[in-house]
Amino acid sequence: MKARVFVTLKNGVLDPQGKAIGHALQGLGFDGVGEVRQGKVIDLELAERDAAKARACLTEMCEKLLANTIIEKYEIELKG
Repeated sequence: MKARVFVTLKNGVLDPQGKAIGHALQGLGFDGVGEVRQGKVIDLELAERDAAKARACLTEMCEKLLANTIIEKYEIELKG
């Protein structure tokens, strides 16, 4: 089973990298861009075939390693 995890900063957490991207886009003439928040995408291939078990395993991975849950949130997407 394939999975994708999206990790982004929680609302209210400053995002200096997002700000830098936003300023760079404005410098390139993209004036219509508002606030920019950046994150990361992690693609995984799991041996587990049961969706509920895979989601539980991915949640544990996120809580232990993939996301800093103090300042980041995550979303899990399973792909058959």
